[in-house]
Amino acid sequence: MTDVVRSASYIAATVDELRQHTAADKAACMVSQRALFPRRGRIELGEQGLVLSDWSDTGDLTLSREAIVSLRREFTSLYGRFMGGLLNAGKPLILQTTTEGEIYILINRREISEFTNNRRWEAAIAAWQEA
Repeated sequence: MTDVVRSASYIAATVDELRQHTAADKAACMVSQRALFPRRGRIELGEQGLVLSDWSDTGDLTLSREAIVSLRREFTSLYGRFMGGLLNAGKPLILQTTTEGEIYILINRREISEFTNNRRWEAAIAAWQEA
């Protein structure tokens, strides 16, 4: 994408992937969130879309404005405070999409501090959708 205005690293999972995790997987996530989030790559926001690189074996996932039905940042029963940290900064970015269903994303997550850049990305994606 040549019109990239924001770029970062991400880890992500679909709702179905999060639902399939065992108690052992959830325990492993205390060491690293990568245990719960099998998808990883670069997230890029540009005029033409939101791109999650290396989304699957077939390549990148590109979401248009219309493909993102809703956007929120909150702890849920699938990814709660116990896993994501007690701080507001650990809340996952949750996108409801027309193509992949619901996606949980952690952007630029720091392992020890559990901070992410999700708050800034939520604002940037919301502003992009309104443009």
